[in-house]
Amino acid sequence: MRVMMRLVCWPSSVPGGKAMRGLLGSRWLVFVAAMWMQSWAGVGYLFGSLSPAIKSSLGYNQRQIASLGVAKDLGDCVGFFAATLCDLLPLWAALLVGALQNLLGYGWIWLIVVGRAPLLPLWAMCVLIFIGNNGETYFNTAALVSCVQNFPKNRGPVVGILKGFAGLSGAILTQIYAMINVPDQAALIFMVAVGPTIVVIALMFIVRPVGGHRQVRSSDNCSFTFVYSICLLLAAYLMGVMLLEDLVDLSHTIITVLTIVLLVLIVIPIIIPLLHTFHSDEISTSQEPLFPGPHKEEGSKSQEAVQQQQQEVILSESEVEDAKPKEVDLLPAAERQKRIAQLQARLFQAAADGAVRIKRRRGPRRGENFTLMQASIKADFWLLFFSLLLGSGSGLTVIDNLGQMSQSLGYDNANIFVSMISIWNFLGRFGGGYLSEIVVRDHAYPRAIALAMAQILMAIGHFFFAMAWPGTIYVGTLLIGLGYGAHWSIVPAAASELFGIKNFGALYNFLTVANPAGSLVFSGVIASGIYDYEAEKQRKHMNLTHLLRKLLSEVQIREDKELKCEGAVCFFISSLIMMGFCIVAFVLTMILVYRTKIVYANLYGKGRT
Repeated sequence: MRVMMRLVCWPSSVPGGKAMRGLLGSRWLVFVAAMWMQSWAGVGYLFGSLSPAIKSSLGYNQRQIASLGVAKDLGDCVGFFAATLCDLLPLWAALLVGALQNLLGYGWIWLIVVGRAPLLPLWAMCVLIFIGNNGETYFNTAALVSCVQNFPKNRGPVVGILKGFAGLSGAILTQIYAMINVPDQAALIFMVAVGPTIVVIALMFIVRPVGGHRQVRSSDNCSFTFVYSICLLLAAYLMGVMLLEDLVDLSHTIITVLTIVLLVLIVIPIIIPLLHTFHSDEISTSQEPLFPGPHKEEGSKSQEAVQQQQQEVILSESEVEDAKPKEVDLLPAAERQKRIAQLQARLFQAAADGAVRIKRRRGPRRGENFTLMQASIKADFWLLFFSLLLGSGSGLTVIDNLGQMSQSLGYDNANIFVSMISIWNFLGRFGGGYLSEIVVRDHAYPRAIALAMAQILMAIGHFFFAMAWPGTIYVGTLLIGLGYGAHWSIVPAAASELFGIKNFGALYNFLTVANPAGSLVFSGVIASGIYDYEAEKQRKHMNLTHLLRKLLSEVQIREDKELKCEGAVCFFISSLIMMGFCIVAFVLTMILVYRTKIVYANLYGKGRT
């Protein structure tokens, strides 16, 4: 009877047209759509699967493939164009530009690989892959901008989930490609060109700011827990499927069923916006702004003066303590914070009116808002930058060369390792953010200590790649993926804590340049140079052997034009060099930890109980 009453009451309380408008305006629908879009936005992580087809079809050596990898990394990290267009244009227009870039870049590369378009010089191929991969920056920027605005008090979980799906997309796309079951490896390039374009165009009118700060509900924590559970289940399921497909020869029917289950897991979060639309719960007021708005009788000129004063001055702790009544310390934590915020607002107002004088500093201190120029003269900023360059750069070198690394060790299917490192990258972003949050919240210790732990894991992973013992490629993939992913959840948070969030976009875009800079040197020069050197030695030895056989048997021996290296020697030295770079990164990070202990003690120590 109760169930029937609910079925009767829901349509009357939530009419069909109103329900549809509520669903389309739901911030949770935007978040879920952004997750789906991010599931196709990490095509750069598939380069290890794409590069063997490009190398064999176009006759490239490893240095040329590394040059393409560096251009791909630059396209993935240079997000200034995307950020500018997202500010100037509606988000749907920026997403459309990104989708067309993806189609143009990777579509043209596919035409060249299959022989339907003339071969271009290497520099033109680098431009094409830069254009194609730069489309990802539009997807990422639009997803993050819209969801951060819709969830202003849940930025950490939202950014972690969206970045995690971008990292997981390599494994998702690989599994979808396995279901398509096309023997031609170039078909994967076609799927990368067409798939993200279709998905983004289908979702570009949904992913947008919808005033989500007014949609806070008491059930939001449960909703985030549900999404986290689905994400972890998705990663575990993908890992199990990849291992099963690698160890057992499965039929195409079973692979299709496994892929359909994967797609169902990705779609399941749509339950949240549907429940929020058709089942209204209590609206929470916990996220009301702590700074009270100006009273109606106050003029707009006074409000502008306060805002200008807030940009120009910074209240010291002693100034607030002097003006704070003693009874404020006896209030509950939430009420105390609210009263202090109101006090700060009144002090700013008094400063604007000239009633009080506030001390001004020559520049901000760590933990306050820095501009990029102000941060660039701080040693901590460069310690963070070079630690990221050495750590993530060495990890990206493995990601870009994983196809050739697995082939040199005798593995025919590189897709399994590309998918696995994508999954571990996903879990590294989740785990790194969660672990670093425990470090700062529970212990008031610098977040960078978690980064140092990740770099030690990566050093061990590079050592396993260098030794190339049986099965160690699985262990190396695990450690490198976890460590690399952790960099991209820890470094942005640490940068925002040390240098503020007012100019975070400029600071973050500058830090991301460390990724392609490291790849340019480590992959484009060191790893590829050593690979080609060893391959050339093997070719000379092979040619000598073929010449002797030809003289003895007078049999024509066909020479392989592709420069290919086989055996552990191909990446032995470069892996040891990468391990050394990770150790140096660990030392730099520990110096940063030592220098910033007092900052984190001030930021988080006083809030501990």
